[in-house]
Amino acid sequence: MRRITGTYRGRAVALAAIAALSAGLLSGCADDGDDKDRESGGGGGGGGRTTITMGLFGAFGFQEAGLYDEYMKLHPDIKIQQTVIERNENYYPQLLNHLSTGSGLADIQGIEIANVTEVAQTQADKFIDLSKTAGVKKENFLGWKWQQGSTKDGKVIGLGTDIGPMAICYRKDLFKKAGLPTDREKVARLWAGDWNKYLEAGKTYRKKAPGGTAFVDSAAGVYNAVISGSAERYYDKRGKLIYKDSPAVKNAWNIATKAATGHLTARLQQFQKTWDQAYANGTFATVSCPPWMLGYIQEKAGDKAKNQWDVAAAPKPGNWGGSFLGVPKAGGHTEEAAELAAWLTAPEQQAKLFTKRGSWPSAQAAYSLSEVANAKHPYFDNAPIGSIFARAAKGIPLQVLGPKDGIIYQNITDIGLLQVDQQGKSPEAGWKAATKTIDNALDQ
Repeated sequence: MRRITGTYRGRAVALAAIAALSAGLLSGCADDGDDKDRESGGGGGGGGRTTITMGLFGAFGFQEAGLYDEYMKLHPDIKIQQTVIERNENYYPQLLNHLSTGSGLADIQGIEIANVTEVAQTQADKFIDLSKTAGVKKENFLGWKWQQGSTKDGKVIGLGTDIGPMAICYRKDLFKKAGLPTDREKVARLWAGDWNKYLEAGKTYRKKAPGGTAFVDSAAGVYNAVISGSAERYYDKRGKLIYKDSPAVKNAWNIATKAATGHLTARLQQFQKTWDQAYANGTFATVSCPPWMLGYIQEKAGDKAKNQWDVAAAPKPGNWGGSFLGVPKAGGHTEEAAELAAWLTAPEQQAKLFTKRGSWPSAQAAYSLSEVANAKHPYFDNAPIGSIFARAAKGIPLQVLGPKDGIIYQNITDIGLLQVDQQGKSPEAGWKAATKTIDNALDQ
């Protein structure tokens, strides 16, 4: 599976990794193949008087879930056509170029969560205000998700499609052998409210750990889980870069490096072949997991691990992933496009997308719908994922996102933490290497 450049790696990895979650919540993972971008026409259609174009990255899942076909049946005068670029790091520069020239834009454009703040701050005048579209209700969305797609003066440039509330996926068989509880409620109580308690559980695990296993997959995974539950991270509310002095970054760094230096990690790098193989071999006991990762785990761990994996609440809520739909003013059918964007992100459609593609709704109004509220995952011993992830989603704080979050995050994890976790360097040396690379990238 391909790793995605940016603060969050959820979109292409996530939904490409998940097949239908319908009747049995069955999931699978599609191989990305080579690194070439792909374009796909979509949505069927034919005979429609107005064609609405969708410009997306990765796999949003609208077409695969049948939402385009459903909308076109409801609106026979509309045809939907989709173009997809696989990787956001290739998609986003093109989007910025098209916005600057006012040409080449689709009627609806996807926006990655790592880019939404920059778009809201620098490109808001290029998008229509979707809060004025019929059917769009602020109260339907999680408050923090709504604000992420909004400008300071309240204009909504993007409606949220999905989010990635995090839980902890754990191996019951390994926990049992290590003398830890296996019931998901008891497991959650081990570390409730404090990531340091998670490390303490890891120390207990290590004392009786089955041979060749570790408590958690990677230091970077721990860092991501901790930092994803923090409000201010790399920038403050005024937009000032604060990552070197950020209490949240220091806390996440310290917890992650304690996991590494305490020999609690399997010293892996997420979304690499070695990580995939470790799932197959059952060589680590826990991993931070949003809903979209459940399908990934099922695919990589295989049938032999069915009912061995389970899902428990994380120490604190955090978010990993999520995107938005925006309607550029330069599009040829802004009114029709806004209506389609509103329909695709409405609670009922988000619930369908979750059922069929595993994409967790950003519309909190969907959480009371039966297909979400009562959702269980048979691979994970029928874990009540609907209630687990709904509670996590509601507890996520409004996060301050900055324009260069992705660069900062990637270098902290892929440079600094990787050196500590895999090369045995000190936390001080790892931090120095990470900040030097970040400063060079940001021209500090």
